[in-house]
Amino acid sequence: MNQYPLWKNLLILGVVLFGILFALPNVFSQDPSIEIAAARGHEVTAATADEVRAVLENAGVPYKVVEPWSEGKVLVRFPTTGDQLRGQEAIEARLSDRYNSAMTLVADLPGWLRAIDAQPMYLGLDLRGGIQVLIDVDMEAAVEQGLERYTGDIRSLLRQERVRYLTVMHEGGQITVKFDDAEDLAEGQEVVAREFRELQLDTERDGERFELHARLSPADEEQLRTFALQQNITTLRNRVNALGVAEPIVQRQGERRIVVQLPGAQDPARLKEILGATATLEYRLADTEGSVADAVEGRVPVGSRLYYDREGQPILLQRSVIVTGDQITNASSGFDQTSGLPAVFVNLDSRGARRMRQVTTENVGKPMAVVFIENRTVTRMIDGEPVKQTVRTEEVISMANIREPFGRRFQTTGLDSAEEAHTLALFLRAGALAAPIQIVEERTIGPSLGQENIDQGVTSVLFGLAAVLVFMALYYRVFGLVANLVLLTNLVLIVAIMSLLQATLTLPGIAGIVLTMGMAVDANVLIFERIREEIRNGSSPQASINAGFAKALSTIVDANITTLIAAVILFSFGTGPVKGFAVTLSVGIFTSLFTAILGSRAVINLIYGGRRLSKLAI
Repeated sequence: MNQYPLWKNLLILGVVLFGILFALPNVFSQDPSIEIAAARGHEVTAATADEVRAVLENAGVPYKVVEPWSEGKVLVRFPTTGDQLRGQEAIEARLSDRYNSAMTLVADLPGWLRAIDAQPMYLGLDLRGGIQVLIDVDMEAAVEQGLERYTGDIRSLLRQERVRYLTVMHEGGQITVKFDDAEDLAEGQEVVAREFRELQLDTERDGERFELHARLSPADEEQLRTFALQQNITTLRNRVNALGVAEPIVQRQGERRIVVQLPGAQDPARLKEILGATATLEYRLADTEGSVADAVEGRVPVGSRLYYDREGQPILLQRSVIVTGDQITNASSGFDQTSGLPAVFVNLDSRGARRMRQVTTENVGKPMAVVFIENRTVTRMIDGEPVKQTVRTEEVISMANIREPFGRRFQTTGLDSAEEAHTLALFLRAGALAAPIQIVEERTIGPSLGQENIDQGVTSVLFGLAAVLVFMALYYRVFGLVANLVLLTNLVLIVAIMSLLQATLTLPGIAGIVLTMGMAVDANVLIFERIREEIRNGSSPQASINAGFAKALSTIVDANITTLIAAVILFSFGTGPVKGFAVTLSVGIFTSLFTAILGSRAVINLIYGGRRLSKLAI
């Protein structure tokens, strides 16, 4: 009686060993490191590591190792954070024109743990340190961008309906359409009112000409502002997730601000580059009637803009944009099947697809250009000091005749490398910023403060654990020692699962672990008290053990399910630290059920199972 089959014992042992293996990375220290990746137009090669070594050695900066890290990246490990800072300065001063570098912390794991992809838990901002920034969203620019889109749409609509007009422009918070006579004005007003019912229209006579004014209502303006803020939050969250920043917190603060917390980030300049970077595409028709030579000399035709391609050749394009990056719903990188060159495959939303199909249908055989737009931060040496500057790039990467109409899905070529295609697809997929942003406040929490929080949190866990272990051993004797063993196993399994999920541990998360330990030992208390009750009722020791586990099971499951429901609600509606607490609590509930019901029963079966007993040490 009270014996598990061999397979069940082996299964429990395998789970415990699995937990120990994947909890082990959290024991190792973390090295201050620098991750180096290629800038646009360049690539990381086998010689990159040698270049980095030479720069560090010439600057007299000690380092542990320079090694290939992931595809297209090199990692440099340093003995101290001071060496890391000096190394970052040396690398930026010498290599920032070809490579991007970011400071980070990397666990110093042995090769066999890295081979099985075992990683430590992420630590939250309060434990690991990191950067918090407060971002202001330019709401006025969001409204202006919205009016600019309406301007292009109204211009296209009037052309489609063959309504004669002079100009369409927007300024002063409204769109103005000028006509030659009252009949064209009336026809234009009717067409615009039918298609854009959300716009408020009025007319005015200016000398011999007639004007139609269109503006957004206050409610529509507010809706546009709210959408811009929400879109920026989504874009920033997608961007830092896609770029590998672990568990960022991106949330709204007030009417026009966004707070971003990035645990483990140590380089504010790199963070600004990630958050503020824009890489998008615009599709424009070429101006085949205007003179490129005149445009180069400063006489750009009305309705056109002068651009340059990557070879420095001038190209004249129409000012009207066919589609922009905010109409792109998905993007992926690959290679063109015909030429084998890097390409980005683009999907448009329904409105962008209709617009693209309409324009390409009307302009078959005419050239269309793809304009690449990017804002990025570079470091330049000015008076012997490294100075970071923002550089805006607008260049034509592709110019080709429209062979046939196309709409929702197509591809764009003309990129320098597969890495650039991948990066561009990443930014397009993350979405365009709906409005410009400005970082108005920046706080850096040092790892020393985080280490103090970790030390205090670990101390609290150890004190709580020690008190529980002593009480259980004294009060329940052998059974108490069993409970202590499974309690320690429970802690190991929580850490292992958090590491496997790459979940983030915060101070509230540590509180969740302490609470979980109390709940785990509570399950053992229910079982042991039930066994005592069965013994008092005259049952045999073996029958008491069996009845104790069987009759306490429903109570333990019910208590844990109700707690799990609360944890799910906390995770669903909470943010930041509340979610951290909910995650550790949820993981702890499942591990507690496993260790308290199966783990403790397996150990007690090994000690007492299959034996004739006169009493139990409980």
